[in-house]
Amino acid sequence: RETNNMEETPQGYCTSPDAETQSYIFQQTMYRIKDPKVSLDFYSRVLGMKLLKQLNFAEMKFSLYFMGYFKDEDVPTSEPERTKWLFMQPATLELTHNWGTETDESFTGYHNGNSEPRGFGHIGLSVPDVDAACERFERLGVRFIKKPNDGKMKGLAFIADPDGYWIEILNNRNMAGEKKE
Repeated sequence: RETNNMEETPQGYCTSPDAETQSYIFQQTMYRIKDPKVSLDFYSRVLGMKLLKQLNFAEMKFSLYFMGYFKDEDVPTSEPERTKWLFMQPATLELTHNWGTETDESFTGYHNGNSEPRGFGHIGLSVPDVDAACERFERLGVRFIKKPNDGKMKGLAFIADPDGYWIEILNNRNMAGEKKE
């Protein structure tokens, strides 16, 4: 496995970010989805995420579903507090549903970025055991792009969500080159 030990600073990297950015967080990644029933089932039942907030925009005919990994006791129950809390959490997934796509027979889906023209690639989930997670995904009928022992990069997998977006399944010890016990 190739590594970058960070002995040399990559060109273009700012080693001292502006102090004004110190309170910034990476808050969300957004996917457009065809059918919220199918996608919410996948992200909650298969991947174990919780629905943190749903926002409906009737005039513009779309809904947003914010998903993430949080303990129930950490999520505020009052709506104004829950909304403020949500938008300060790192690494949430925003699923955007444009109403009508789920029943439109001519709708062919969204581009996932992994075919030409390439662009966006994937999100990644760290799990305690890649093999065990993938065995579970297989039992649940999840589509694999790459299984853990396929190809040159061993110990990580790629699965596809219902809309074809790729999700990397990884483990911090595997990525650091540690051997599985």
